[in-house]
Amino acid sequence: MLSLAPVAVLIMGGLWGVFLYNNLVLSRNRTREAWSGIDVQLKRRSSLIPNLVESVRGYATHEHEVFSEVSQARGAMVKASGPAAAAAADQALTGALGRLMAVAEAYPQLQAAASFQQLQGELSDTEEKIAYARQFYNQNALDYNTRIQTFPGNQMAGWFRFEAFDYFRAEETAREEVKISFAKA
Repeated sequence: MLSLAPVAVLIMGGLWGVFLYNNLVLSRNRTREAWSGIDVQLKRRSSLIPNLVESVRGYATHEHEVFSEVSQARGAMVKASGPAAAAAADQALTGALGRLMAVAEAYPQLQAAASFQQLQGELSDTEEKIAYARQFYNQNALDYNTRIQTFPGNQMAGWFRFEAFDYFRAEETAREEVKISFAKA
């Protein structure tokens, strides 16, 4: 008489393999979705920058170097793909925006303009959303990377070529505090 025990073990092993594979796919998709959240917020911020630059330019026409730096940094941000490139471009853009806001602080009329105040509010809101999206992405990347690097997930990940995600990390210079003030003069 045939024993059903070996068949049951094979079925359980197969189901466990399917469960493990599906969890890896789910984790990978969550990480990709989290990255898209960062991407959306970075694009939102990039779309605000031309209006901000034009507002400041109306008052500080002689600050060509700052405007050029912001424009170049924005262009690099738009072209960046992936967490490492986006983090580097984001750092450059944050620094350029800090210098632009420093120029804006020298013009009280600009600080009092309703359109400039609205842009500042939108930019501040977007910065908060970017910070949250970064944290959410990095948490999902950590979870996914842990799954593909620990046993038995690492076996399944190796067989099906699951690749680790990079974290959205700040460069060493980014760890220094960048002062962007939205205070009215």
